[in-house]
Order: sequence, then C-alpha cells, then structure tokens
Amino acid sequence: MNERQKSNLRERSERRHRREGAFSPWAALAIAGGAVLAAGLVGRRYAPDRSHPEIKDWYGSLEKPGFTPPDAVFGAVWPALELLLAAGGYRLLREASGPERDAALALWAVNLAMIPGWTKLFFGERSTTAGFAAATAQLGAGLGYVEAARRVDGPAAAMALPYAAWIAFASLTAEEVWRENR
Repeated sequence: MNERQKSNLRERSERRHRREGAFSPWAALAIAGGAVLAAGLVGRRYAPDRSHPEIKDWYGSLEKPGFTPPDAVFGAVWPALELLLAAGGYRLLREASGPERDAALALWAVNLAMIPGWTKLFFGERSTTAGFAAATAQLGAGLGYVEAARRVDGPAAAMALPYAAWIAFASLTAEEVWRENR
C-alpha cells in the first residue's frame, strides 16, 4: 500500500470515528421532523384562530403595543421557524455523539417543548403574567441553544438565529402586553 492509499484509509477511518453515534439520515429526519411537527401541532391547540373562538376573543380583547404584528404574520413566520429548527436539529443529530452535541440537542428539545408550553400558558391559561415569564425563559433557552449548536455545527446555529430573534421580539411583545393588561 502506497502513502496515498494509507492516507486515504486513515482519513476514512477518522471520518467514521468522528461520526460515531450519529443518527442515520432517515432516523435524523424522522426524529427532527417528528419532534418539530409535534411541538407545532400541540402549540396550535391553543392558537387564537377561528378554530378556537374563545381564545381568539380573549386575545382580541387585550391591549397590545402598536408594534404587535397582524395575525397573518404569525401564520407565516412560525412554519418557517419550525422548518429551520427541524433542519438544525437534523444537522445536530447527524453529528457524532459527544457532550457538546448532546447538550445542543438537549437545548434544542427544551426549546421545542417551550413552544407549546408558552402557548398553553399565555393563550390556554389566558395568563399574560405566565406568558411573559415563559417568553423570557424561552429567550434564554433559545440563546443558549444557538451558542451550544455553534460549538457543534455552525449552520445549525445559524438556522436557529431567526428563531432566537423572533423569540426576543415575542418576549418584548409579551412584556408590553403584560404591562398594558395588569
């Protein structure tokens, strides 16, 4: 075996070793897609739309800051954010297992759980106080996820930036809604 062949063999072995504990493409797709879909569906259970008129009426009765987006914006933004979260989760699942990847995936999962958690607290419980507190916690978790993902896979972290930015905006909006409706 010549030096080039030995080098290629070493490189393949190192690549395999780096990917140890990584999920297969199909498993990663099923896990990431399924988790994001579940979070979105559970969160939509409390959405202020025409399928939930009592929630829509309550939300409509709240005083809101002038920078609150129209309802149609929420319907357009969340599917895009969920798609990016699924893609980022997929990328992390395809990385080799290790403490940094596992921490990033844990924070990814926490953020997915916080999506329906916030809607349950704010819309389901009709609590502006709990909504503000949950949005603030979600912002911290979102920023933590971006940083943890950055240590493992830069593109996964970049895909989470729009989510973190939206949550920052949502936290500000939730704070103002809380202030105006205490």
